[in-house]
Amino acid sequence: MSWFFTNLISAFLLPPLSLLLILLVGILLLSRHTTLARTLCIGSLALLWIASTPYFSEGALHLLENQTHALAADSPKASAIVILGGGTYFHAPEYGNQDTISEATLLRLRYGAKLQREFNTPILVSGGKPLGNRISEADQMKISLEADFRIPVHWTEGSSDNTFENARYSYQTLQKSGIRRIYLVTHAWHMPRSVAAFRAAGFEVIEAPTAFTTRYQTDLLAFIPRAEALRDSKIFVHEVIGLLWYQAKLRIHG
Repeated sequence: MSWFFTNLISAFLLPPLSLLLILLVGILLLSRHTTLARTLCIGSLALLWIASTPYFSEGALHLLENQTHALAADSPKASAIVILGGGTYFHAPEYGNQDTISEATLLRLRYGAKLQREFNTPILVSGGKPLGNRISEADQMKISLEADFRIPVHWTEGSSDNTFENARYSYQTLQKSGIRRIYLVTHAWHMPRSVAAFRAAGFEVIEAPTAFTTRYQTDLLAFIPRAEALRDSKIFVHEVIGLLWYQAKLRIHG
């Protein structure tokens, strides 16, 4: 299934669209099934408030992030650093209308560059053209690492459209060099799903997560609905659905 149709389907399962659809059903049923309709309306609005509240959305992301941990100084050494793409900044005006790395990808590159300087370990960047963009995410990452961070990139994997393919195609690339043990760099909330995919592909993974969800303090603002919190809730639900899908796929193929 293509990246577009996968994400089209997921849009109906993720907030806010999924909750708005429940609300719409409730409104349509008001005249015929009052009790059920009120339950759907109240329930969808309550869930929308929870999903839009930083205290709850950040807590949900912590459930994912607690399954990983920051790379320790005494962690085993790996033979390669694999950095996963995190999207594209399309037609960036300040970069000559060229496609370039997104904000999320930049966070991953920054940490990957840090690891490369510390361990002098070669880097593989992974990410394709899921939306048909002119430059693959891998090529965007290579350009940024070499131009902005002065860090060399040894391998580019630019054919994958999702995390499952990131793992499979990266393994095909690195096995030619006899490499199985890797540092895997991605967002902390993305790490549980990524680790599952990369280990299933055949890698020995040393987790190197970045961009943990942190907060300076918990105050009244943490309980006021905000758009950023709704985005975090969308990420959480997306990752949970992805984990369940990968588990089902691995059972089918395993």
